[in-house]
Amino acid sequence: MVDALAITLGNIDSFYLLVVGCLVFFMQAGFGMLEAGTVRAKNTKNILLKNMLDACIGAMIWWGFGFGIAYSGGSNGFIGTAGIEGAGGSFFAKGWYATMEHPSGYAFAGWWFQYGFAAAAATIVSGAVAERCALPAYLVYTCIITGFIYPVVVHWVWCTGGFVSAFTPKGDTYPICGGVIDFAGSGVVHMTGGLAALCGAAVLGPRTGRYGEDGKPVPMPGHSTTLSVLGTFILWLGWYGFNPGSTLTIITPGYGMSMSRVAVCTTLAAAMGGITTLMIDKMIGSKVWDVSAVCNGVLAGLVSITAGACTISTWYSAVVGFLGAFVYFGASKLLAYKLKVDDPLDAFAVHGACGFWGVIANALFADPVYTDGWFSGRGFEPADGYKSAFFGGGKMLGSACVALFATIAWVCGLSLPMFFAMKKMGIFRVSAEVEEQGMDTSKHGGSAYS
Repeated sequence: MVDALAITLGNIDSFYLLVVGCLVFFMQAGFGMLEAGTVRAKNTKNILLKNMLDACIGAMIWWGFGFGIAYSGGSNGFIGTAGIEGAGGSFFAKGWYATMEHPSGYAFAGWWFQYGFAAAAATIVSGAVAERCALPAYLVYTCIITGFIYPVVVHWVWCTGGFVSAFTPKGDTYPICGGVIDFAGSGVVHMTGGLAALCGAAVLGPRTGRYGEDGKPVPMPGHSTTLSVLGTFILWLGWYGFNPGSTLTIITPGYGMSMSRVAVCTTLAAAMGGITTLMIDKMIGSKVWDVSAVCNGVLAGLVSITAGACTISTWYSAVVGFLGAFVYFGASKLLAYKLKVDDPLDAFAVHGACGFWGVIANALFADPVYTDGWFSGRGFEPADGYKSAFFGGGKMLGSACVALFATIAWVCGLSLPMFFAMKKMGIFRVSAEVEEQGMDTSKHGGSAYS
């Protein structure tokens, strides 16, 4: 009876992960529509093809070895080692054979849910290099990011045994400062993708005509506000799988998690981010009521709350979204006007900068009522400083800084050589003629629109 009940509860949890995983996967449609609407009409097919390939390539890479690098090898604080240890004859994947399969299928459901996260991290990069990146280069960096760069960061933060994981029990070595609480991936997913996007855009160079003779950015508006807004709404919807789904179980979430509170915090941060960005842009930016500012502000708020959606109270979640709008706006203007980095989708400003802010925000604002479950059950006492900075602790901020700067060093340290190598080989950027004509006509058989 006990085993039957356990299997039933496991089946419920597996079904839950499958459903919320569908919401996360649906975010690929949101990314596709947002990116398609933000680029010029002559590159619509190209950007949509890249989004489709993210889903296809990501699935094969994540199944083949990415998932194993991320979530196995508990004794290794740096990288998963399932294949090295040998698991059922498979290189990295565990539990894929009948004799090893979880009775409720939870291992498969976990793979499915996390696959959507991995695909999202790679998709972020495509927006930053849109309208001038060659398809072969895109295929190369997608494989490397999905298969190695991103899974290693996942292992550090989300795998039991990771050197800065809030799931690793207290021990002689791990985790540092009790581990960082990055609940649904402000740093792991969004900052990783945003940093790679920044590196790619910087190495690739701006689109032809993006900067005038005076050095100021020349507007290159996207061709469809309708697609951009619908894409943003789809992403917002998908975030209710991304954040509440990260409780990973519907029966006994533990760690003080509440799916309903996570949903409320996610909503408030998004709404506040959209309103605040609109007002900032109206006062000191474009000086008009710009719907694209609302779209990016909503996404900035969503990214900002993703790390702390289960540990930050509802009131503070609105504060996080409010401040996230300023982080986004400042990062966007810094790249475009000072650093001369052409990022058509503001991928770094939305995902990279706000991802960094999200992890810091949780270390500042997280409520001890919610964080206690993350620490006390693993042998860490909140009284010893394992709480957020505004509630009298310092170690959460310490672990956040370690995780963030380790991620910056890892992602940039691998992404920059990768992009420079492709540029040196001449496979990174399309020719000036192709860029001028548009990639749809020259590479994809004609315009997306009749």
